[in-house]
Amino acid sequence: MGWRRLSAIGIGFCGVLMIVRPGTEGFNAWSVLALVSVGFIVLRDLATRPLSLGVSSAGVALVGSLAVTLMGAAGAAFEDWRLPDAHALALVVGAAAFLVCGYISIVAAVRLGEIGAIAPFRYSGLLWALLLGWLLFGEFPRWITLAGAAVVVATGLFTFYRE
Repeated sequence: MGWRRLSAIGIGFCGVLMIVRPGTEGFNAWSVLALVSVGFIVLRDLATRPLSLGVSSAGVALVGSLAVTLMGAAGAAFEDWRLPDAHALALVVGAAAFLVCGYISIVAAVRLGEIGAIAPFRYSGLLWALLLGWLLFGEFPRWITLAGAAVVVATGLFTFYRE
């Protein structure tokens, strides 16, 4: 890695800090959880790449989905539980179906494609998060969060361009 890529990584990390705003107000346990989750996503991608093509993408996705389910069950142990109604259950089943389809797609992409070509498409998740947060929860991020997201995307695209 040269100085340009290392600089892009450092500037991108500054963009992440703009998004989570570490401090007493903006940084909390949920921020830590988000950062840890991103770390596990990177580990998943790095572990998926060298897998034999004899291992099916659906099998890898199933293991990932089961891990998410187990972690969700562990977290649910600390929450008040109530039986979901039919609508909530339908939403959970739909989310599970999309999760499995997403896992199968990302596993296949990581195994067959070049990481440098795949990485920029991850930024579409940022756009979806902004759009869905606004549509479903009526929340729109502050300007500093948008600026941080722009820095992260710009450094990622710069790195892709340098490839």
